Amino acid sequence: MAEVGSKSVLFVCLGNICQSPTAEAVFRKLVTDEIVSNNWRIDSAAISTYEVGNPPDCCGQSCMRKHGIPMNHVAQQITKEDFVCHILLCMDESNLRDLNRSNQVKNCKAKIELLGSYDPQKQLIIEAPYYGNDSDFEVVDQQCLRCCKAFLEKTY
Repeated sequence: MAEVGSKSVLFVCLGNICQSPTAEAVFRKLVTDEIVSNNWRIDSAAISTYEVGNPPDCCGQSCMRKHGIPMNHVAQQITKEDFVCHILLCMDESNLRDLNRSNQVKNCKAKIELLGSYDPQKQLIIEAPYYGNDSDFEVVDQQCLRCCKAFLEKTY
């Protein structure tokens, strides 16, 4: 986890180059704008090793730039140390299932939930835009923004 704080959140998707780094960047900007960033440790990680070491998808980076949201991330796989977070927020049911099946969960004190469970528009799944275009990344950005705002309001 990258930042020191009293609360911690880890956003999780399959490869850590599309949805989860977008959610991380959006949430980091929200807590910075609300001047509560020193209260949070924020990061994102992958279920798989497919993209470890790679930057976020270029379409996602472009979308974040367009909205003035800094994105500085390198894909990493989730580790057992990540299970000490207060909350792990997954992008889809497959991520949720994988985390709940993990050997690390037995001693896990973290809540493991879908980020979409916070969506006021009730869109539970944040679909991977990996094979999509700029508009698909825009949809992910908007979903992450709605969900992260609602999550921050509920937890702060």
